[in-house]
Amino acid sequence: MNVLDESVPRDQADLLRLWGVRFRLIASELAQPGIADEDIVSLLRRLKQPTLLSRDSDFFDRKLTHPRYSLVFFDVLPAETAFFMRWFLRHRSFRTSSQRLGKVIRVQPSHIEYWTRTAERTVTIKWQ
Repeated sequence: MNVLDESVPRDQADLLRLWGVRFRLIASELAQPGIADEDIVSLLRRLKQPTLLSRDSDFFDRKLTHPRYSLVFFDVLPAETAFFMRWFLRHRSFRTSSQRLGKVIRVQPSHIEYWTRTAERTVTIKWQ
């Protein structure tokens, strides 16, 4: 299940819907608007294999890795968020929720990097 954080601009969420990307909105479908980051993490633990898609850099923290969810921080221009979300979700290394689980990921225009719980440093994958 893809979960869209309230940090994602509404026009970008509308583009994702137009492109057929399925997601649930955290602020209106799963929790109250303005939910704290630590409460989002607790919520994710209760959902089935969620991937949080966010523009909040606080979610790119190795301490937040957990086998029941994945966190993806999009470090891109606001107007490019939907494009990179769709591109990320189609990437051969992250296409399925099982490929994303247990990772804290940062998506940038030049590459993707991620933490796993046991890693000493991030793994970097260049866009192809």
